[in-house]
Amino acid sequence: MKDKYDVIVVGAGPGGSIAAKTCAEGGLDVLLIEKRQEIGDPVRCAEGVSKDGLIRHIQPDKRWISKEVKGSKIIAPDGTEIRMSEGASSQKAGYTLERKVFDRALAQQAAMAGAEVMVKTRATGLLHSNGAVCGIKAMYMGENHDIKANIVIGADGVESKVGRWGGIDTTMKPVDIETGAQFLVSNIDAGEYSKFYMGGEYAPGGYLWLFPKGEHTANVGLGILGSKSEKGMALSLLQKFMKNHMPDARILEMVVGGVPVSGPIKQTATNGLLLVGDAARQSDPVTGGGIINAMDAGKIAGEVCIKACKAGDYSMNTLQEYEDRWRDTFGKSLSKSLKVKNMLLKFSDEQLNQLAHSLVGEDVSRMTLPAVLKILATKNPKMLWEMRSLF
Repeated sequence: MKDKYDVIVVGAGPGGSIAAKTCAEGGLDVLLIEKRQEIGDPVRCAEGVSKDGLIRHIQPDKRWISKEVKGSKIIAPDGTEIRMSEGASSQKAGYTLERKVFDRALAQQAAMAGAEVMVKTRATGLLHSNGAVCGIKAMYMGENHDIKANIVIGADGVESKVGRWGGIDTTMKPVDIETGAQFLVSNIDAGEYSKFYMGGEYAPGGYLWLFPKGEHTANVGLGILGSKSEKGMALSLLQKFMKNHMPDARILEMVVGGVPVSGPIKQTATNGLLLVGDAARQSDPVTGGGIINAMDAGKIAGEVCIKACKAGDYSMNTLQEYEDRWRDTFGKSLSKSLKVKNMLLKFSDEQLNQLAHSLVGEDVSRMTLPAVLKILATKNPKMLWEMRSLF
């Protein structure tokens, strides 16, 4: 490592790698660090993405696509099934990724663009000068290093320390985080649709998912709202589901973790510092999905860093553009999703069944999600009065 770079990116997930690649393509001197010894491992993600979101950043490659899905099925507590996405557009369906390969492919693209990539390198603090972030403190192979940079990008996930070190409030209440557990299972009929099981029996304040990864393999997991969860509850409920619905399945891997569902935090930038992805709480409050949002944010962050370095101004005078751009694009949908999440938390299983029944007979497979929500609001005006501002 050198002792000075234009930009240091902390965290080599999708958001961090896209940010590093964008900066490097713009001619900046970039360091991308990852605390783990292997990029992409362990996987703490259901690995589902939309086609249209993915191709904005990278062309699909069969090496890291486990399964192309036709669409999704939402399953109400009483078993009523709503099929979505298949006919809305060929790009509205999605892929189940192989994140271990996908994340490495993105980091490789960053390296090929000119970024320096260092694994097993942990950020231990930030350097400050005149009230601005000006680099990081890092540990590599047991040795401490001070590495200066004009701008630091924190892409260090849900447990982000970079933002906190930079004076940004990233704290979350229990209601703002989903605690989850996931199995990679085999010896099942995975099907061609992603499935989402709703209701308190499956996941209080959340949902249970099945993402096909092949003909007989899938990610099966669930997330429970922190305010409704107890120690070991997510894993216990997932084991119960497996026993009742997939008794012959074989578990190949297990992961546990948390996903922010708080909606956007008030501040994702300060002098010399930007936050992207889960570090900025940019995952969807309803679905918990965050891969595409992180990549979109990484792209914007990289473009803003290029402008800042050309202008020689790393203060909020220049970095404010990052805040404005991501909030004016996908940030708007996150704010709407937060309203939907807060509304869904009020519903009982009986009410969720009622909503599902109101879609029976409707060809929602050819509709986008906003169109489906509009039908629900029309047929259930008293239940969904709070959603009137979304249309």
